Amino acid sequence: MDRLDHLDHLDKHLVEELAQVARETVRDELREQTRRQRRRAMLYAGSGAVALYAGAALALALGLALAAGLPDWAAALITAVILGAVAYALRSAAHPSASRPTPEHRAEAAAAHGRSVGDTAAAAPPSGLGTPYPPMPPGPPEAGAPDMPDARPPHPDDIDPEQPHHRA
Repeated sequence: MDRLDHLDHLDKHLVEELAQVARETVRDELREQTRRQRRRAMLYAGSGAVALYAGAALALALGLALAAGLPDWAAALITAVILGAVAYALRSAAHPSASRPTPEHRAEAAAAHGRSVGDTAAAAPPSGLGTPYPPMPPGPPEAGAPDMPDARPPHPDDIDPEQPHHRA
């Protein structure tokens, strides 16, 4: 056993090298993912800006077309009302449950939370927005639960850095 003691520093050196390689690999992968996501976000932002200008040009064209037969202020007012209606329709399409909850949506939400449809109104918060509270567990978790025989996390003083780590 004494003749293997001089190899102990090699083991530590190998672990440090492996950790360094793993850190560099993860760092490079995260950098690459970030670069791709940044590029995608820039393309989405550019697309949104161009769509905004296209919408403004369309609104201007609509206003000018209406101004041919109406006073300018009436054409601008009608254009604004049309744009407001389109914005409201898009918002409603994006959040259908926020504007008016349907009976099907209430039934789906009740089934997801394990309640009947009549119980959903009782679970709504007092703000009146209709969003139910998340379900609560019946009680605190048991300390000696059968799926976790030792629920206590290891204390830092209990860990021996010199002891070999076995993963089974």
